[in-house]
Amino acid sequence: MEASQETWTPSTAVPVSVQTSPSTPPKSLLIALSWTCLLLSPCGARDVREDKPNIVVIIVDDLGIGDLGCFGNDTMRTPNIDRLAREGVQLNHHISAAAMCTPSRAALLTGRYPIRSGMVSDGGSRVVATLGSPAGLPLNETTFAALLKGQGYSTALIGKWHQGLNCDSRQDHCHHPYNYGFDYFYGMPFTLFEPCWPDPSRDTELAIASKVWLCVQLVAIAVLTAILGKLSRMIRLPWSFIFFMVLLIFLLGYFWFSSYQSRLYWDCLLMREHEITEQPMNGERAGSIMLKEAISFMERCREGPFLLLFSFLHVHMPLPTTTDFIGTSRHGLYGDNVEEMDSMVGKLLDAIDSFGVRNHTLVYFTSDHGGHLEARVGHAQLGGWNGIFKGGKGMGGWEGGIRVPGLVRWPGRLPAGKVVDEPTSLMDVFPTLAAVSGSRVPQDRVIDGQDLMPLLQGDVERSEHEFLFHYCGAFLHAARWHPKDSEAVWKVHYVTPVFQPPGAQACYETKYCQCSGKLVTYHDPPLLFDLTRDPSESTPLTPDAEPWYNAVIQTVASAVKEHERSIVPVQHQLSALNRDNTWLKPCCGLFPFCVCDKEGNTSAPGA
Repeated sequence: MEASQETWTPSTAVPVSVQTSPSTPPKSLLIALSWTCLLLSPCGARDVREDKPNIVVIIVDDLGIGDLGCFGNDTMRTPNIDRLAREGVQLNHHISAAAMCTPSRAALLTGRYPIRSGMVSDGGSRVVATLGSPAGLPLNETTFAALLKGQGYSTALIGKWHQGLNCDSRQDHCHHPYNYGFDYFYGMPFTLFEPCWPDPSRDTELAIASKVWLCVQLVAIAVLTAILGKLSRMIRLPWSFIFFMVLLIFLLGYFWFSSYQSRLYWDCLLMREHEITEQPMNGERAGSIMLKEAISFMERCREGPFLLLFSFLHVHMPLPTTTDFIGTSRHGLYGDNVEEMDSMVGKLLDAIDSFGVRNHTLVYFTSDHGGHLEARVGHAQLGGWNGIFKGGKGMGGWEGGIRVPGLVRWPGRLPAGKVVDEPTSLMDVFPTLAAVSGSRVPQDRVIDGQDLMPLLQGDVERSEHEFLFHYCGAFLHAARWHPKDSEAVWKVHYVTPVFQPPGAQACYETKYCQCSGKLVTYHDPPLLFDLTRDPSESTPLTPDAEPWYNAVIQTVASAVKEHERSIVPVQHQLSALNRDNTWLKPCCGLFPFCVCDKEGNTSAPGA
């Protein structure tokens, strides 16, 4: 009997069964095959230096800072993230560069305000709106993955991308992660949204699709046979009948395309490298597969150095959660999803330990922005909690939209249990990873982030950020100032959203707060808060109550003008470009028969 063993192929992270026969291949052939696999793998031969740590960046989607035990929540169970805080450095004043997914992640990747790369909008949509849009992170931007790849790192992105996909055709993949320094990608090129889960008709659609595709193939073969037979005079059929069969193919395609106009089929999909593996995706199992992919990548690359960006689909609406976690929390489906996410973080950390690379791995954990207060169905809250901070997702100025958890662990290099209350930013990840990897940040552009290592290690006590600027789309809404000779952190608001209905603390009627127009308030004079005394931004300071009022307002205004002079105008990717185009919609088969499930070994059209 032949023996079967589990192994991993270099181009995929799913286990395959390899049969070993009694006749062993020659040793020279095995050596040649081993070298071939090594070179083809994302973890091929590298110029490795011992001082380069492995790096695992974990970013959660829509997680509120108040959802974690280490940031004050005593009703949500997040033991693994809390352990990460105990074993590393906790950043209490950590700020995202935007309060929406696409621009915030662009800033994380590049170390630059989204306005510099054009990942902003002066209109309604502030994220890449569909996979049929040509919008995306410009290719002239440099990501930390590209920097680390240049230093010999194996790089992988597992999970959500949301930085665009196609430009001119549905298969050009111009904005694919491979074009930004990643060696390997498995995940969702778009983002979760309501139609992605649950989908009770998915299995039925897959079954019907395979039958319709079979019919199309049979009719196409019949048409080709009829045409050849007609031309060779071996078959006597009227041309009208052949034309009818051709028309039937087009009608089947048209009616199939018309039958599934839901965005579920076009945007809720998964890819491995350049191949679509699920269209539409099975939302409930996606997180588990991504976790396996991440662990597999770290195992393959355990000799290092490697960069893993694990970009959670959790805890974004519609909160796809496995049955093992549904009903286990005190906060409904949202709480269940958060606790499932924490369990997955624990498995990532356990894998790092089991591979023996714990002391040689820098782990960074954060959220892309604040919790989505307006995410609800009826009276059921399906969005996060931002603790004491005012506002939430989509609000570019209020602290609840941009204050995020920040945790950094590097055993032996960073002190355990240290807490930093100085202002820091997601943009700091770029120069920090450049520093620890031996890279040099680009000198031909403005980098807004700062190297965090001196602050994390305790070599300095003050943040390098004297000013931070807060945008809502393309519009600057607020700025903060942390004077070098003061403990105060001043926050100046020039524009704030109009909450609806009156008296609410979010924009429940529009689902997301707006950045301009009638649904914002322009403040002249601007609102002023001292976040060290009033972190909830509950009571604006006045000239009568605050002797430094005029000096602060004038200093911040001057800093804003200087900052704006540094902005080079570029095309806004999320404005005019951000429109759906049928010819850019991804398809796992022959358009429009674009339904497949290659993870479940169930193939449909074109699979």
